[in-house]
Amino acid sequence: MLAHTPIPRIPRSLYFPDDEKPYIESVRGSLAPKVSPKPIHSRLQLLLGRWLDDWAGTRGTVMTETRFYFVRGEARPSSLLPDVSYVANVRWPLDAPKDARERPRFSPDIAVEIWSPSDRKKRLAEKIALYLAHGSRVVIVVYPEKREIAFHHADGVKRFPASGKHHVPGYEDLILDADALFADPGCVLLA
Repeated sequence: MLAHTPIPRIPRSLYFPDDEKPYIESVRGSLAPKVSPKPIHSRLQLLLGRWLDDWAGTRGTVMTETRFYFVRGEARPSSLLPDVSYVANVRWPLDAPKDARERPRFSPDIAVEIWSPSDRKKRLAEKIALYLAHGSRVVIVVYPEKREIAFHHADGVKRFPASGKHHVPGYEDLILDADALFADPGCVLLA
């Protein structure tokens, strides 16, 4: 968010209690509870957050379940809580007003969503479209049960089995080691 850019107002329809679960997400006015994570989901969220945080260093901020508001140009505003997110410092300066830092009105540079069995494909597709339309360079979707990972970006989507090392589109020096991610004992699916 640039200092000279006016900060858009958040409509009351997007005020949700973020101090109790289930968290609520809004996709163009359609409300749904954020899926409560199971152990594998939680572990993947922690590992992916650590991976991004190690990479980010001092160039940006990595967060979990932080609410982002999509209000610019939307007839029906939305708000989402990606499982993990990264925002570059250049887009979110430390001198931004407190409310703008606590309630960002843009999409993270990188959004990570971890698929849960109760998720719906159509809703996930809508969320990905919102992230990309509002500034995300890449949306990483991890499918634990299918052992698949997808990178969604402006030029399309790249899917691959959860093995090998993969460059994250738009970030030359960011490599996801899927073998290491799924080798973690906390990410082993029980039969």
